[in-house]
Amino acid sequence: MAPQLKLIALDADDLAVISAHVQDARVHASDIVWRQGEKRLVVGMNRLDWEQTLAGETSPRRLIAALRFDRVLACKSRNIDLEAPETALDLLGIEFHPTDAPSGSAVLLFSHGGVLRLDVECLECELTDLGADDLGEDAESPGQGK
Repeated sequence: MAPQLKLIALDADDLAVISAHVQDARVHASDIVWRQGEKRLVVGMNRLDWEQTLAGETSPRRLIAALRFDRVLACKSRNIDLEAPETALDLLGIEFHPTDAPSGSAVLLFSHGGVLRLDVECLECELTDLGADDLGEDAESPGQGK
């Protein structure tokens, strides 16, 4: 098993690397946690292990991971029902749109037009692998949500 990733993004280029690692990650609405008082958004996810795939492994493996954004001033969603906790979302990617440097908006793009927009003081994002998915979701293909 490859070592677990821990990546930090402090600018748009760093965020592009994290975005590549979370492409096709499966997220449940209940795993999106907005902690307004802490200025933090945490997204639990089940991501594809792209490193294993690129190394030539034949069967895809999924990892449980956490994506955290700090210094978040506001969190807005579109086409995501946060009141339906079992709603499965496929994360397509993450973009950063600067406004008055160093502030801007981090935008998480999901399948079927779902969007989370985070207005941030400055970009502080971390992706941390928590371990292999041992609950059987490994065999599901990206985009095949529950």
